[in-house]
Amino acid sequence: MDKLIALAAAMPKAELHIHIEGSLEPELMFRLAARNHMDLPYTSIDELKEAYRFDNLQSFLDIYYDGASVLQRESDFYDLTWAYLKKCKDENIRHTEIFFDPQTHTQRGIAFDTVIKGIHRALEMAWQEWGISSKLIPCFLRHLSEEDAILTFREALNYKEWIDGFGLDSSEQNFPPSGFQNVFARVRTEGLYCVAHAGEEGPAVYVREALDLLKINRIDHGNNALDDPELVERIVKEKIGLTVCPLSNFALKVTPDLSKHPLKKMLSAALKVCINSDDPAYFGGYLNQNFETMIRHLDLNAGDIYRLARNSFEISFASEERKISLISELDDYFIRKGYHASLR
Repeated sequence: MDKLIALAAAMPKAELHIHIEGSLEPELMFRLAARNHMDLPYTSIDELKEAYRFDNLQSFLDIYYDGASVLQRESDFYDLTWAYLKKCKDENIRHTEIFFDPQTHTQRGIAFDTVIKGIHRALEMAWQEWGISSKLIPCFLRHLSEEDAILTFREALNYKEWIDGFGLDSSEQNFPPSGFQNVFARVRTEGLYCVAHAGEEGPAVYVREALDLLKINRIDHGNNALDDPELVERIVKEKIGLTVCPLSNFALKVTPDLSKHPLKKMLSAALKVCINSDDPAYFGGYLNQNFETMIRHLDLNAGDIYRLARNSFEISFASEERKISLISELDDYFIRKGYHASLR
């Protein structure tokens, strides 16, 4: 098992489901609060970490939005993104697709320009210095109105050359994808990718809505799609990717028992699934820790690990040329490690 954990840790891989605000580590949160002359409702890092005991998605979001309040300047967003990208370098994440929530910031008076410039600058630097490629995906907050999402979309178009798609996140219960058909139609008109959180806490029908009404290119989470066999067949047939987040599922009690996490079932059903960290600062681990957890609890083998990594490249929004290059890196790595058979 330790050999497989080491294999997964060092292999080339992609991360496609990471909320950059969710990578805000407590130490950086306190530093930014001090830099911006802000008081936090916690007296120490340990006290803050104690608050990371969540009952459900909403209990996490309450703390998540509070934490984001320390992000005030372009340099704050740069520092946040750069800290995550250093993790990518350490974990051999060769490609990453980053979510950010513009409305979380614009609603408290932080300009869209401030947010995106800081994030973009860090992404460009990571490509130049380390060859880590990336895509940037702003998300609409589903607990806010579609009208507000449309206003955000219009503002985002001023930076279209930096943006690759749009997502839908935040509270899923009682906020179905059907409420955002108009804004996603506009996204598609601009030739941008569409993704949506669906089937995390919400039912399988939310996944259907995301596919049918929003016409998404990829499903974020999608666990509850397994409740609908016909839907699973469709997702397999249409080669729709799923970005699954094990430690997140456990922390938010979506999957209270990691030994019963649906990842293995998804692989067995030939779903194009990959592992991701979601909000790693809050959920106990970055991408490698998610791999290690699944290897330990689901008894993944080398073939499973290879398939998860290859899926992460195949369902990414990287160019075809970049995908071929990254898959070649992955194949070479497994061959060097003596796992030729895992490539089948």
